[in-house]
Amino acid sequence: MTTSVRIVGTGLIGTSLGIALSRAGYAVVLADPSPTAVSLARDLGAGAVASDGDTAPDIVVVAAPPDVAGSVVADELAAWPDAVVTDVASVKVAVLEDVRRRGGDLTRYAGSHPMAGRERSGAVAARGDLFDGRAWVVVPNEQSSPSSVEAVTALATAAGGTVSTMDPAEHDAAVAVVSHVPQLASSLVAGRLRDLTDPAVALSGQGIRDVTRVAASDPQLWTQILAGNASAVREVLAHVHAELTEVIGALDVLTDGDGVGAREVLARIVAQGNAGHARIPGKHGAAPTAYSVVVVLVPDRPGELARLLHDVGDAGVNLEDLHLEHGLGQPFGLAEVSVLPAVAERLGDELTARGWRLHG
Repeated sequence: MTTSVRIVGTGLIGTSLGIALSRAGYAVVLADPSPTAVSLARDLGAGAVASDGDTAPDIVVVAAPPDVAGSVVADELAAWPDAVVTDVASVKVAVLEDVRRRGGDLTRYAGSHPMAGRERSGAVAARGDLFDGRAWVVVPNEQSSPSSVEAVTALATAAGGTVSTMDPAEHDAAVAVVSHVPQLASSLVAGRLRDLTDPAVALSGQGIRDVTRVAASDPQLWTQILAGNASAVREVLAHVHAELTEVIGALDVLTDGDGVGAREVLARIVAQGNAGHARIPGKHGAAPTAYSVVVVLVPDRPGELARLLHDVGDAGVNLEDLHLEHGLGQPFGLAEVSVLPAVAERLGDELTARGWRLHG
C-alpha cells in the first residue's frame, strides 16, 4: 500500500483528498503556491505542510487547475524520480500532451479524475467524504507502467472512490456529455432569468431549480475546463445544435403554419430524453430501477422531515431516494419518497394511518 503522498494544490479537491487519505492512514504532505491556502488545508486535517526536508513521496497528486496541470505534473516527475504522479484535472488529453511535450516520464504518470465536486470552491469547502461512493476514473496513457496504474487505483479506492479505467480520449468524450455540456446548458438556462421581472422569477419551481443547480459554478475554473476539452465539447454541442434547430423549426410551423409534422418532432425529442435519462445508473451504481414515488406534504417546522423518515423506516420500507420541493409561499413542502413499486401502496397506507397527508 502506498503510504507517502504529496498533494500539490490545496483547493476543494486537493484538501478533500488530503483529509480522506489522512483518515485512511496515508502520510500526506501538502504544497501550494499560496501559504494561506496550504496552512488552511493543514488546519482542516489534510496533512502536513511540505518542507525541504521531506522524504521522497511514493505518489504525487497534482490538484492544480487544468490549464497548468500538465506543467506541474512534469515538474513533479522531474523532482521526484522514483514517485508515481497523477493529476485530478477534469480533462485528460490536454494534460497528457502537455506532459509529453515537456519530456515527462510517462511510465510513472497515470492521470485520474474523481467525478466529485461542489458548487463552492476552495479549501474551506473541503470534505473528507467528498469521494465516498463517487466514480473515480483512472486514465493511464500508453506508456503508464502497471505499477503506476495500480498505485493510482489504490489511492482512489482509499479515498472512497469507485474506480473505473478509460483511455484519455474516451474519458474526454464521456465527460463532455455527462459533465461539460450539462454545465453549459445549466448556465444558458439560468442566464435567461436575468431579464425576468421579480414576479416572473418568483414562479420558479423545482424544474428550474434542478436544471440550474450547477449554474452557480466558478466561471474561471469552467473556462479552463471547457477550453481544455474544446474539441469533444464542440462535437456534442454540434449535435445539440442540430436538434435545437429542428425544434425551433417545429415551433415555427406551429406558430405560423398548419403545424403538420411539428408535434412528431417535439414528441420525438422528449422521448429521446426519456430514453437517455433511463440509462443513468441507479442506486449504488446499479442498473436503473423504476421506483414508485409517494408524495407527502411535510409541514415547514423543525423535526417534521426527521419524523417522516422515522415513520418510513418504522413501516419497514427501505428508502431508495428522496427529493424535496418547497411549496411557493406555503408553510409546507413536498417530499417525494422513492421506493420499490411492490411496497408503495403499503407505505402510503402506513403514512396515512400515522397522520401524514399524501399528495396526488
